[in-house]
Order: sequence, then structure tokens, then C-alpha cells
Amino acid sequence: MRSLCARAANPKDMKTLTLFSELGLLEPIQKALTEANYETPTPIQAQAIPHLLEGRDLIGIAQTGTGKTAAFSLPILHRLFAGAEKRHPVPRRCRVLILSPTRELAAQILESIETYGKHLKPTTALVMGGVSANRQIKALQRGVDVLVATPGRLADLMAQNAVNIDRVEMFVLDEADRMLDMGFLPEIRRIVAHLPKERQSLFFSATMPKPIADLANTLLKDPVQVAVTPVARTADRIAQRVVHVQKAEKTKLLAQMLKKEPIDRALIFTRTKHGADKLVRVLAKDGVEAQAIHGNKSQNQRERVLGAFRDGSLRALVATDIAARGIDVQGVSHVFNYDLPNEPESYVHRIGRTARAGADGCAVSFCDAEERPYLKSIEKLIGLRIPVEGETPAEAVAAAPARSAGGAPKGGSTGARGSAEAPAKKRRPRRRKPAGGAARFTPAEAVHDISKVPFVAAAPRAGRS
Repeated sequence: MRSLCARAANPKDMKTLTLFSELGLLEPIQKALTEANYETPTPIQAQAIPHLLEGRDLIGIAQTGTGKTAAFSLPILHRLFAGAEKRHPVPRRCRVLILSPTRELAAQILESIETYGKHLKPTTALVMGGVSANRQIKALQRGVDVLVATPGRLADLMAQNAVNIDRVEMFVLDEADRMLDMGFLPEIRRIVAHLPKERQSLFFSATMPKPIADLANTLLKDPVQVAVTPVARTADRIAQRVVHVQKAEKTKLLAQMLKKEPIDRALIFTRTKHGADKLVRVLAKDGVEAQAIHGNKSQNQRERVLGAFRDGSLRALVATDIAARGIDVQGVSHVFNYDLPNEPESYVHRIGRTARAGADGCAVSFCDAEERPYLKSIEKLIGLRIPVEGETPAEAVAAAPARSAGGAPKGGSTGARGSAEAPAKKRRPRRRKPAGGAARFTPAEAVHDISKVPFVAAAPRAGRS
């Protein structure tokens, strides 16, 4: 009987793995890892790979950037080639099926598999929307070892009998919570119904809402669960700041920051596709070059923009949450939340695009009056008061939680219930003089240089660790 009551991996029951050479992977895989300068597995890799090599089903609670792609790709390659004689795929079929929510993430997964398997040379195919299906159908005719696909295009090709998944040996559902956000659950259920009962299933999600938990129950058999980097955790090396600003002043402030700051690459988040395109146009009028990436862009447009962002010829990339999911670009020095997300978990996903591979990063959030409830929800989720740069409006002070970044209650009293229940006095805005002695701070007119603002780590709130 399938159940989500998974047995959690107990680190005490496992040998502490500090090197990839200790994982027992095939020599050609280890050679590829050495050539790619991979030495030490991440926590999810060290926890998951031994169980996957044994053929266990697995639930991985992990965000993008934790190393989960290698956590499932390496044991998949090992199991494909570990037998005395390699089994060849059957026409129009695949031995491994990996479902990904976005085209960019699907392409990156395939690239990783080809990198790790360069000395094994698995046959692969990529099935996704936004490009012609004819070449994809042709690639599947002889069968492949590994098929990486987005749900919509795969469901279409299955309906055309261009591919059959009845002989899948290993199935991976990646970023399941984003699948839910994007409305892919009906397609996933139709796809899963065609999988063979005897298979190894891997399920990865950053969060576990009820529809996703229900889906996991139908997919997995006696799974092991590994969890790393909870969604409410933000990286210690990210200097977070919030700027209270009027909605009409956001673009001007952003343009000033992009011109003045020592920025290598900036990833800028908007809430909508229309907002992303509009921001690019307005920034261009202010002399700031930026490009947008979202679901309405063609695959060629997206690849061209991402290529420019990766090689550094484009410094500013504007993206929506869904389009940015799975983008793994090294050297993103700044993340700007032009629009605060209405889902606090998205804030963690967004700012996780910076401070990768041991680097420092900066996350700046613009907050207008209507977005203050979003800011409050974000701070509640992460358990931190995000430091404010510049002026804090009186309304925001009144609505703020009782504890400051240092954890001490405001007002000096530590427990007088009467004072806590007394009517709050109207508070004057807190003003901070900018460098140069100016008497007032007006966000749209200030010259910001966040690199010169000392980083003060936000302290945990009471009751959170």
C-alpha cells in the first residue's frame, strides 16, 4: 500500500559521506564529476544517493540550488549502466522519465545528465513546448535511455502515440509544488496513469501543500524522506533590505540603483508578465538596458536572453516567478523585488538566486503601501525583521511586529500587560540622514549604494530558531 508516511532518513544510521568517491558510483561517473570539479556532495546528495542506489522510492523536500538535480541524476545514471550488459531502449519508449515544470529547468536537467554521463553516453531526448514537436517525435522513434519533459508537451505526444511510457524503470517528478502553481496536475495524473506499477519513483518539492501530498501518496511506495534547507530559511550570506517607496516612484528608484550600484548581474522580479515588459520599456527610457523573460516569450527569445545574462553582456534580467524557477546562473550579485510576492514562500525562492557557491549577495525589496501585508507575511515566514533602508512610513511602523531585528521589545517594557493593551500613540516617521548631510531622505531622489551599507544580520524573533 502506498503511503506518504515516509521513513525519514536518519543521519545517525548512515556513514558520514564527505566525498563523491565514497558514494560507490560507477567509475565513469566519478571521472566526469572530477572533471567538473565536484568533490563534496551537498546534504541532499549525501542523504539521497545511497537510498536511490538501493532502488528506494524517495520524497525530497528541497529548494532549487540545493543540488537536487545531481542527487537524482547520478544514481539514475549508475542504475542505467550498472548491469553486466546495458539494456537498450525500445522504440518510442524511455527507461527514465523526468518531469519538469518549465522549459528552462528541463533543459538544465538534461544538460546536467549529459555532463555527468559524458563517459557513459546515455541516449537522451528533451520534450517541451515552445518549439516544433517534429524533431522531438523523431528523437523518440528509436527510444531513449532518459526522457526529460514538461507535462503539457509530453501529454500531447502521448495522445498522438508518439511516445509510450509503459516501460519506465525510474520516474522523477521535480518541483511538484510549482507544477501545482502552474496548473499541471491534471496532465500529471493522466501521465502517471500510464506508468508501469513496478518502477522507482522520486518526488521533489520545496513545499508540501495537500494536493501535492495527495499526489505523492499515489506515486510512492514506502518512500524514504530527506529534507534540506526548509523553505522558511534564507541564506546567511544574503544582505536583505526593504525600501518603503510609493508605487509610482519604484521605477525611478530602480533605475538609480542599477546605475549607481556595483552590480555584476541583477535579477528583478515582477508579479506579472505585463509588468515585466512594461518595466523593461520604462527602464530603457531611463537609459538602463534590461530584458524580460516570461511565459509569453518564445523559446528562442528566452534562450537568447538567458545566454546574454549568463555571459555578462546583459546586467539586468526582469522575470516572473514561474519563468525564473530553475534558472541557475552564477554571479547574480543582486536580486530586486520590484513587486513583493503575494506568496511569502516565493520571496525565499527569489532571493535564493543570489549568494550561490559561497558568494555574498544582496536582496532589495521595494514595498509600497498596498504591499505592506505581503512584507508582514514574509517576515513572519522567515522569522526575521528585514532591515529598512531609508525612511519608514508611520503607517508601516504602526503595523510592524512588536520585536525589532535585535529581538528586544519596543518601548523598553518587557511584560506590563496593561501597557501592551493601552491605545498606541501615533508614531512619527523614523528618518535616517543619507551620506552627505542631506536633511531628508526621499527614496526616489536618494543615491543608494547598498554595498556601503553595513550588513546587519536580522535576528530571529521570539519563539523561532
